[in-house]
Amino acid sequence: MADEKKDIFDKIMGWGFLKRFEPFYKAHKEVLLYLFFGGLTTVVSVIFFAIPMNMLDIGKGKLFGVTIDYDVTISNIISWICAVTFAYLTNRKWVFEDKAHGSQAVAKECAAFFAGRLFTLVVETALLNVCTNTLKIQEIIAKIIVSVVTIVLNYIISKLLVFRNKDK
Repeated sequence: MADEKKDIFDKIMGWGFLKRFEPFYKAHKEVLLYLFFGGLTTVVSVIFFAIPMNMLDIGKGKLFGVTIDYDVTISNIISWICAVTFAYLTNRKWVFEDKAHGSQAVAKECAAFFAGRLFTLVVETALLNVCTNTLKIQEIIAKIIVSVVTIVLNYIISKLLVFRNKDK
């Protein structure tokens, strides 16, 4: 990494006792940073889920014969917008390191990122409704549990479809 441009995380790994973990960090940097920012994205997601969840009182309804909790669904959509925006910015900059350059390429990359996350929004919302309506799990706890599935799916989508190395 000496002749490469070092980012802030590379520099931090060169500090004091952290230096002994540097070889492991270098070997697994992408996954470690994805987990770090995935954790932060989950915090953003839970916060922006909890705020509207505590303010809304719309109730439940049926969609295609399935009970939908509108408070959970609307709160999850708000949460998704905030979390995906945060995730795109951090993943682009630090995890997958700016694969696209130029406004057209960045717009295409951003659209692919949000489109991939749209799939996981549907999965997450469905799982949240199952957890809260069928399994009777408290909403915030359900959000945290379901976030684990979302993080894994989002990594796969980002790695294989959005930020793939086109040179390989």
